[in-house]
Amino acid sequence: MKKFILVILTGICLLSCGKGDPVPSVPVNFQAPINPTYSALNSPGGYAIVNGYGVSGLILYHSQTRGIVAFDRCSSYQPEKKCAVTIDDTGLTATDPCSGSKFSLEDGTPVKAPATKSLRSYQVITTQFTIQVVN
Repeated sequence: MKKFILVILTGICLLSCGKGDPVPSVPVNFQAPINPTYSALNSPGGYAIVNGYGVSGLILYHSQTRGIVAFDRCSSYQPEKKCAVTIDDTGLTATDPCSGSKFSLEDGTPVKAPATKSLRSYQVITTQFTIQVVN
């Protein structure tokens, strides 16, 4: 009986840990010259919005520590609503206009509830003249 209860509790814990739908995985293959359209990415703190890729568009951000990073603009909180986060005036965070959740642009982690999961990130490949975002 103890084993049965342990199995049931373990199953409940595993199912509840992944609660909430993640941002859907869609194919992304964006490539463009960095200059002049994306020249803001040449320095830390610079960012660019790219529409038409991912679920709700992309945020390209030049991180202080990680170089250029890319996130889907679709909020990780209730992603079925496909709310596109917007860059705040500080240029350090992005806000979900549907829930008020905030995310760090350094790493995509939530910094204000109700979101508890990071923004979906994508792989970034840069050369001296081009940027490519893929998954």
